[in-house]
Amino acid sequence: MLKKRIIPCFDIKDGRVVKGINFLELRDAGDAVEMAAQYAKAGADELVFLDITATQENRKTLASLVEKIASEINIPFTVGGGINSVEDAERLIRCGADKISLNSSAVKNPELITQIANALGTQAVVVAIDTKFVNGNWQVYINGGRVATGLGTVAWAQQAEALGAGEILLTSMHNDGTKNGFAIAITSQVCNMVNIPVIASGGAGSKEHFKDVFTQTTATAALAASVFHYGEIGIQELKDYLKNEKIAIR
Repeated sequence: MLKKRIIPCFDIKDGRVVKGINFLELRDAGDAVEMAAQYAKAGADELVFLDITATQENRKTLASLVEKIASEINIPFTVGGGINSVEDAERLIRCGADKISLNSSAVKNPELITQIANALGTQAVVVAIDTKFVNGNWQVYINGGRVATGLGTVAWAQQAEALGAGEILLTSMHNDGTKNGFAIAITSQVCNMVNIPVIASGGAGSKEHFKDVFTQTTATAALAASVFHYGEIGIQELKDYLKNEKIAIR
């Protein structure tokens, strides 16, 4: 069985780490390079860096910032935002990213998943899915959660896997930033319907929430932002708690 991973997430806007609630009301959380170095020392298993306005502002991910962060850390590093071509992905890998995350661009051009997987390997391709429960169904949203696609979340996760994704990063927009816990039901559904690792995201507010997502779903990683950024839960403290709860952790 894969050991579970704990992943801090950096939502980047104007070069700074920010955090909001339900994808709105963003507030500053700190300097990305300093925070990345601290997380690597604190025992984080990976880091995810999402340039959250790159697609909306129709620009490329902040390559220079990626390079600075990569030089400070020795843990796997996933980067997303504004990646629209194999060239974009290769540039970020050259800057020090280990994996790239596709979200809006993958929905708009699903073949991009296959093209990047062929160029870099499936292990380097994470498909991020922002999902919301609407009219009795979990549906996929793009452009920073602003645009409904009409795609069913489970069906899109399965399609992403078939096209070459090596991992799914699943964020519940309802739970994001609320600290009320992860969206267990949809996380479990997606985990059960794909054969690739799933990262649960959105809603972590306590150590118990991490235990819940690891015991009630087969997610292989849990991602969080504000509880880590604002010092509410320490990475090592969380790992010690999970080990005490008999959860196999990296």
